[in-house]
Amino acid sequence: MIRLSALLAVSLVVVLGAFSYRAATEPTLPATPYDYDGIALPAYLDAPPVRDEDNTPADNPTTDAGATLGRVLFYDTRLSRNETVSCASCHRQERGFSDGEVLSVGFEGGRTGRHSMGLAFARYYATGRFFWDERAATLEEQVLQPIQDGIEMGMTLGDLTARLEATAFYPGLFADAFGTPEVTSDRIARALSQFVSSIVATHSRYDAARQAQGGDIGVPLAGFSDQENRGLELFFGEARCEQCHSGDLFRSGRPTGNGLDATLIDRGAPIGRFKVVSLRNVALTAPYMHDGRFASLEEVVDHYDSGIQINTGLDIRLRGRDAGPLRMNLSAADKAALVAFLETLTDTTVATDPRWSDPFPPADAGPEAR
Repeated sequence: MIRLSALLAVSLVVVLGAFSYRAATEPTLPATPYDYDGIALPAYLDAPPVRDEDNTPADNPTTDAGATLGRVLFYDTRLSRNETVSCASCHRQERGFSDGEVLSVGFEGGRTGRHSMGLAFARYYATGRFFWDERAATLEEQVLQPIQDGIEMGMTLGDLTARLEATAFYPGLFADAFGTPEVTSDRIARALSQFVSSIVATHSRYDAARQAQGGDIGVPLAGFSDQENRGLELFFGEARCEQCHSGDLFRSGRPTGNGLDATLIDRGAPIGRFKVVSLRNVALTAPYMHDGRFASLEEVVDHYDSGIQINTGLDIRLRGRDAGPLRMNLSAADKAALVAFLETLTDTTVATDPRWSDPFPPADAGPEAR
């Protein structure tokens, strides 16, 4: 028992030491800032159907310096009360800025109420509303809420601004971004929003084929396998996926009830409706749904094929001709084809792109990594 207690004590010291070292480090940033405000979309995306969805406010355009500051803030554990978690703890780059956990772990080990959604293309949502229930009217409003949440990060904005002001490198980064070194919660929100707004993923196999071929959406694409094109045909046709995940962004402009349960537990936005997230990078962002209940794309397809439940908020598009739940009864081959097509929407480069990576050296890197 004594040996076990000693080992636990040593382990706790090591863990806390790692967190302290991590919080004490400074970010490693390129001499010339990464290009954030000039990130170009492919021509087929740089068109009115997508451009018209851009929710970037006129008073907070993305700049290289602003997004650089936002990147540092996004990965800094100083934003949580005990300096153990950051925004990136729940929005992991390798997971398409979602989380592999069903529910994310907060600063004291508690679990969040909903699954962490991916962040790529967050700026392309015309209403500008965020969270699964769309309770935040803007991205600038949204980014401050997890910081203040009692489970997620547990900080007050006053304590956070004081902490960052006392950090050697932050005043300079704020001056680069906003002209003066003052640290304010409004500036924190603006910088974080600029960083999140910059995250796009346009190097998927779907992007390459769509850009090369042009023309109408939903037609077979050169370079796709027969199975992938069958999945595309189903997605835009008899499987009716496109009715909710529409256009080249593959998402809806309003929250929808998708029949996860007959009895509503989480009432969402309300009556069991939730934001319809983009399917871009979907192969990286498992598990799925607002509560992370589905571990795989196969499970998601099975739900829409034969698992939809009737409830008061069920979208009419998911009801059959008899007003009951839609039942597609797809063959195993067609369900596999849908999954194959969905996997073409994923840009794996977003998981490693240095513009959106952690600027802090790892805890075990030592002073030479600074």
